[in-house]
Amino acid sequence: MKRRDTFKLISLSSFGLAALPTTALVAEPSPKKKTMATTPGRVLNEAERDAKLMADRFFTDSELKLLTNLVDIIVPAEGKSPAASAVGVPAFIEFMAKDKPELQTPLRGGMRWLDHEANKRFNHDFLELGYYDKINIIDDIAYPEQARPEMSQGVAFFNTLRGLTLTGFYTTKEGFEDLGYVGNRPNQWEGVPQEVLDQYGLKY
Repeated sequence: MKRRDTFKLISLSSFGLAALPTTALVAEPSPKKKTMATTPGRVLNEAERDAKLMADRFFTDSELKLLTNLVDIIVPAEGKSPAASAVGVPAFIEFMAKDKPELQTPLRGGMRWLDHEANKRFNHDFLELGYYDKINIIDDIAYPEQARPEMSQGVAFFNTLRGLTLTGFYTTKEGFEDLGYVGNRPNQWEGVPQEVLDQYGLKY
């Protein structure tokens, strides 16, 4: 099984993708102040709150680079399907970290744990490592049932990050296409079948 499919299966089956909040993906904030649109299910103060969250910044530049690298390890480009970063998943996670502040310490702390582990093993921060050295660390925290007890902080971080990454990716158009989900489509009604009409002596 491919690494991408394994990560997806673990998250969907063990951690419950649907349990994570799925606030809309983040667009780049506009420099111009606009009147916020509302709908019957979305009041003005909710729209204004979202706009403020999108305008704020939580992750540093270096953290965003690390985050981008990690989400692309979880969902790399494959065939016609793009990598997670190509569809805005880092921006989605940035938004979620501001929308749900309880995610901030686990995410930031997890990235620091990852750099610490990389320095302990290879004397470099995680982003400075080659691909296989990165995977050497990821493999120790990506499979909870196989992880050693001393990896528990890394496992908790990766569980959270994987759930957010897959939520962000699989709620995009590209994610739907990757799953083969086409949504509800109307059937084409061609009338009552002739054999049914004949059975009841009816004409159409």
